[in-house]
Order: sequence, then C-alpha cells, then structure tokens
Amino acid sequence: MARTMVVLVGDDRDQCEKLKTLSQGMGCTVHVFTPNEWAKNLQDPGSRQRLMGEMPALSVGMNPINEGAKILQFPQPSLGSEDGGKVRTINELESIAIENAIHEFGGNLTEAAKALGIGRATLYRKVKQYNIDPSSARKKRAA
Repeated sequence: MARTMVVLVGDDRDQCEKLKTLSQGMGCTVHVFTPNEWAKNLQDPGSRQRLMGEMPALSVGMNPINEGAKILQFPQPSLGSEDGGKVRTINELESIAIENAIHEFGGNLTEAAKALGIGRATLYRKVKQYNIDPSSARKKRAA
C-alpha cells in the first residue's frame, strides 16, 4: 500500500500551517521546512534517509533550491487594490497567471507553458480564449 507524503518548503509559516492541516485531514504525512532547512537537509544524507525512509525515488531532488525549474508565483490579491478586495474568478486568475508567465519569458510560449505546468497546445488555446497578445511581451523583449 502506498503512503502519501507531503513536503512543504516555504517561508510563510501561516500558509504552511494551513496546508499542513489540510493535508493531514486528507491522511497525508506532512513535513514542513524553511528553504534554508530544506537546503541543509538535502546536503545531509542522514536527514534525507530519515525523511525518505524506503523511498529512494525522491533522492533525485538533491539540486539546490536556486537551480532547476523556475517557480512562478500565483497572483495574490493585493490589499487596498482598486478592485476593493473583490474575489476574482478562476478564469481571471488563470488569465493573469498566463499573462505573467508570457511576460516573464519574453513572449516564448513554449517556456511559459513549461513554467505553468501545462502543454503548449493548452497554452495556445487559453491564449486565444482569453484574448492575450503574446507579441506585446516579444516587443518589450526586443526593446
């Protein structure tokens, strides 16, 4: 029988505690680390062994945190914003995340799709659905 384990790495302790409570409620084993603790644990084979137990597949994640995939932050509502703290729909948040990724990668839709964790065809479809113009990001890159 498989064991479900969640490893949370983050600086925001409140968010980590919320996620920990949610994960434990779903029957998961949860480990919470700060980025510094996580980097230190990756360097220590004893810590890795205690965390992994009999799960050698996770030992491949030994790259330092500053290497590997680029992590894009999900759009957060800002306090005191012009929309008065209005709750946004999933489509609005998705559109904002896609626009941010496209601008982050200078209009390169393939790289933006990789960063978002979706397929390139899915990104193209969503760009069309939300009427996003990737050429504006390309123009900014060229300037």
